[in-house]
Amino acid sequence: LEPCNHQGRTGPCSRALIDAGIAAVHYSVADPNPAAAGGADTLRAARIEVTGGLLADDAERGPLRAWLHRQRTGRPHVTWKFAATLDGRSAAADGTSQWITGPEARARVHADRARLDAIVVGTGTVLADDPWLTARMPDGSLAPHQPLRVVVGNRPVPSTARVLDDAAPTLVLRTHDVGEILSALADQDDVLVEGGPRLAGAFLAAGAVDRVQAYIAPVVLGAGSHAVEDAGVSTITEALRFRRENVEVLGDDLLLNLIPRAQ
Repeated sequence: LEPCNHQGRTGPCSRALIDAGIAAVHYSVADPNPAAAGGADTLRAARIEVTGGLLADDAERGPLRAWLHRQRTGRPHVTWKFAATLDGRSAAADGTSQWITGPEARARVHADRARLDAIVVGTGTVLADDPWLTARMPDGSLAPHQPLRVVVGNRPVPSTARVLDDAAPTLVLRTHDVGEILSALADQDDVLVEGGPRLAGAFLAAGAVDRVQAYIAPVVLGAGSHAVEDAGVSTITEALRFRRENVEVLGDDLLLNLIPRAQ
């Protein structure tokens, strides 16, 4: 990120670089915050060589993705994550869904959770699956960082639900409105929508999905629930289309990382 140019809890990075006698500064992305931007010009005025845009695409799609999105849009960066079979099922006809994907894919999910700010699920998922929604290490212990667990919907959550324990903080929102959910999470950078199909459909219909992580397992169920319902599409011309960022092989499973076509 471009060195900052403002006085916050610490002094400007641009001033510190000048004082340190740095001869050249190379950065990827200009700071989108008007209060902090301008560091490059300050450095150039001090006769420091400055290059911007270096590996900008890597930075935009990598560690700065969620932070930059919130700075530019005022709302969290939202990833919809789901696991499905080859025939698009997220659960069998009897409602069972553990485990569609293999251990490598599940380990990746926990590694991602350990970097997230919040995980959002609906009350239906809590009532059906009683998920813990924690980030766990390979040995099963809790990761040092735990995301905020967010449960949305109007049905009451039992006091015995695992999502209400003290392993991680939990926020219960009595709403189905995507705008209200995002407003409540306005201070979070990186938000994961993890379940279930109606909640995923609501975020898709609202145009509030910035990335899709689709874990596809080489499994066929032939019946059962789909990964998404009612995404606001009634005809093929209204289809929500995505483009591939990359594909990862995780054991026998594939992880498709996708972003909306408009991006």
